[in-house]
Amino acid sequence: MNKCKICKKELKGRADKIFCSPACKNYYHVNLRRVTNKVAIEIDRILHRNRSILLEILGKNSTQKKVSRLTLSKKKFSFKHLTHFNINSKGKMYHFLYDIAWMEFSDDEILIIRRK
Repeated sequence: MNKCKICKKELKGRADKIFCSPACKNYYHVNLRRVTNKVAIEIDRILHRNRSILLEILGKNSTQKKVSRLTLSKKKFSFKHLTHFNINSKGKMYHFLYDIAWMEFSDDEILIIRRK
């Protein structure tokens, strides 16, 4: 016989039942949301920090700028966090943070581009 996912009581009723009561079901879902929100908030913080770093390097009036990978690394830019990516017709990958993209070159230079 199946047991409740939270309190481990034996379940009565339907064969696919997971929780013994609405209280156990609510407890499970509230805690699941809490854990998910913590992770989402942390990732969102990293994405916003990365975007701020790129904006700081670009400046107010510039739409694109080339910088070394080391420059971004010194500012603690996280290269693995991005919102999406795009591959152009030449096979080069653009990594996006919302409206700002960067493209890596083989010689450790990075092109930062602001989309309009």
